Amino acid sequence: MRTIMVVMFVLAAGAAGAEEPSISKPALWGSPTVDDGACCKTLGEVRDNIDRLDREIVRLMAERGRYVHEAARFKENPAQVEAPERAEAVVRKAMSLAEQNGLSPKVAEAAYRAMVRAFIDYEQGVFAAAAASGDAPWKKR
Repeated sequence: MRTIMVVMFVLAAGAAGAEEPSISKPALWGSPTVDDGACCKTLGEVRDNIDRLDREIVRLMAERGRYVHEAARFKENPAQVEAPERAEAVVRKAMSLAEQNGLSPKVAEAAYRAMVRAFIDYEQGVFAAAAASGDAPWKKR
């Protein structure tokens, strides 16, 4: 019985810890570090800034996607989409840029590996759509 009570207490404590924090209360520890300490007084302010940055990141990813779509026009066939050396160079460059800008290179690496993989899949889809519409130059030879 005692073991069951301990397990129930641990589960209840864990559930309480999973509670969503208040977005309007002051921070529980530490000092503001963004904008020379001017930001952020509440979690709501932090989230507003993250949302603002996410809008910009997605806008930039959309622009990158348009260039990826454009890149497909220069490739003779779908096999040329997978370019492991280029993908590794892009990831290494992102990691270097991360280090220069105060971002964990591991975060940049994980994000870029996922993004590069997604754009490779997207570009393969561009080739598949071209093939489906009969506009596949590699099949016309």
